[in-house]
Amino acid sequence: MSTLPIEIVILAAGQGTRMRSTLPKVLHDLGGRPLLGHVMDTAAVLNPTRLCVVYGHGGDTVMSTFADRDATWVHQSEQRGTGHAVLQAAPHLSDEAVVLILFGDVPLVRSETLEAAAAIASQDKLAVVSAMVADPTGYGRVIRDANDSVVAIREHKDASSAELAIREINTGIMAAPVNRLRGWLEGLTNDNAQGEYYLTDAVEAALADGVAIEASVVLDEDEVSGVNDRVQLARLERAYQHREAERLMRAGVSLRDPTRFDVRGTVEAGTEVSIDVNVVLSGRVTLGTGVRIGPNCVVSDTNIGDGVEILANCVIESASIAAGARVGPFARVRPEADLGPDVHVGNFVEIKKSVLKRGAKVNHLTYIGDSEVGERVNVGAGTITCNYDGANKHRTTIEDDAFIGSGAMLVAPVTVGAGATIGAGSTISRDAPANELTVARGKQRSISGWQRPVKNKK
Repeated sequence: MSTLPIEIVILAAGQGTRMRSTLPKVLHDLGGRPLLGHVMDTAAVLNPTRLCVVYGHGGDTVMSTFADRDATWVHQSEQRGTGHAVLQAAPHLSDEAVVLILFGDVPLVRSETLEAAAAIASQDKLAVVSAMVADPTGYGRVIRDANDSVVAIREHKDASSAELAIREINTGIMAAPVNRLRGWLEGLTNDNAQGEYYLTDAVEAALADGVAIEASVVLDEDEVSGVNDRVQLARLERAYQHREAERLMRAGVSLRDPTRFDVRGTVEAGTEVSIDVNVVLSGRVTLGTGVRIGPNCVVSDTNIGDGVEILANCVIESASIAAGARVGPFARVRPEADLGPDVHVGNFVEIKKSVLKRGAKVNHLTYIGDSEVGERVNVGAGTITCNYDGANKHRTTIEDDAFIGSGAMLVAPVTVGAGATIGAGSTISRDAPANELTVARGKQRSISGWQRPVKNKK
């Protein structure tokens, strides 16, 4: 770890024309977060004294997306190369610090890699992060001398045929003492094939100043890969998902097939968790010990307690599910649903903005909305809490130990008392007293001689 304060500059001004999108490249999604969000989150792990983001195309959108972040936003109105971009941020940096230069479209870089580079720079050296790749096309090459010391970085368009054969590439990530880098930036020229000011030319400037250059070689190519088009974005998405799956498995989660599992947010899990195929976890999800999730489920922003079983094909969002509950199959649990311990929510049941207390059961073809359902309540198939009158929502209260017969309509606002029984097929529009049977349905009658309508013949 660096012994000097760390400041970080993230370059995020590129237009990303190959993305074929009106959305700024750094705002494209990977694993449920914008590319730039991944880089900013990793940078935060290093506790920098300052974080500068150099923006250009789509600047207002980029800044508003990260309005809650503690960052200094620096506008690069004209894109004239990476060296020019860092030069825009230079006035905001302290000469008594080490600066790390990162890229907003390189989302999978690890904090350990950045810490190692910062530690090198704190020794009054220039640190460059390199990688050995199978196909170095398009990347700057790391040029070493006979003693294996780094002596230059040559951009692809400026490289000789011999240099193009080099497989060690510059990732662009760099760390240096600010007081050194400031002078190197001011001496940059644009005498190259691109007509741009290359940050990589700082290597030769450092050598001219007698400053040692040390390359920190990354073994995982995905860690330092950038996103230039949607093909690369999709490839890094799978790399990210593999990383998340491996993290969870090492923490005690069993994944039936890690290649058919997606995390699009943050997931914390206890041990003995089992997750079947085609499960998507998004937002902030916590899974208690012994949770089991069946195939084809989507869970978003939800806390799931110990021993909960989520059966196949459920959609759960912004909810809380307590220990021992069972949900599904084919259930939808909507925002502000609070399922208590040992609650059962069955097939084709929808719960919205409701509390179900310990042991309540809603097992079949039912809608519960804007309701409070007491302990040990049993709700029969086809029941609906009629919570919306066309203009306003109203609440239904079902007290402990009540029994709701199948096909009941509970017209809110209404209360069903403790221990009450509602007869099947009833439409309840007034409070039902505790411990009594309430039936509200029209008298059955048969009409003799009635003829079923028939279609007119054409």
